[in-house]
Amino acid sequence: MRGWFAGRLPDGWFSERPRIVLDREEITVIGTLPPLTVVEGLPEVERAAAAEGYVERFREETRERRMEIAREAEHRFRRKVSWGVTVDGETVMFTTLSVPVMTRLRQAERQVLDTLVAAGVARSRSDALAWCVRLVGKHTDTWLADLRDALQHVDRVRSEGPGLVD
Repeated sequence: MRGWFAGRLPDGWFSERPRIVLDREEITVIGTLPPLTVVEGLPEVERAAAAEGYVERFREETRERRMEIAREAEHRFRRKVSWGVTVDGETVMFTTLSVPVMTRLRQAERQVLDTLVAAGVARSRSDALAWCVRLVGKHTDTWLADLRDALQHVDRVRSEGPGLVD
C-alpha cells in the first residue's frame, strides 16, 4: 500500500515520502509540504498566517487530484482515504473519518462519562469517551508507539513463518 501511494502521488507535492497511517477502516496520507521561504524574517503571527494560507492553497490546488487518488485507493484497498499535511512541524488534517465504536461500561465507568458531560467537558457520553481516548493517547504516546512497533514485529515474524497446513 505504501508503495502504491509512493508511485501514485505526484512528484513535488511533498518534500519527503508521505506518512501512511492505517487501521481497519481508514488510510490516512500525511505529507510534509516543502518549506515556505517567504516567511523568513516575519513575526510569529505573520508566519502562522502565511503557513495557514500555504496549507489552504495546497488543499485547493490539489483537491481534484487527491479525490481521484482517494477513489482509486478506496476501490483498491477497500478503506476510506483521509488527507493531511505537515508544515513547520504542525499537522493539519483535511479530512478524517469518524467511526462509531460500541463498548460496554460498568456503572463506575459510566459515572466518569456522566461527570464529564455534567461539567461541560463533553456534550454526550460519546464525546466524553472520545475525550478520554484522546487524553490517554496524548499522555501515553511513547508507550503506544512501542506497542505498535511490537505488533509490527509480530506481524513480520508471523508472515515469515511456515505456512499453515489444512
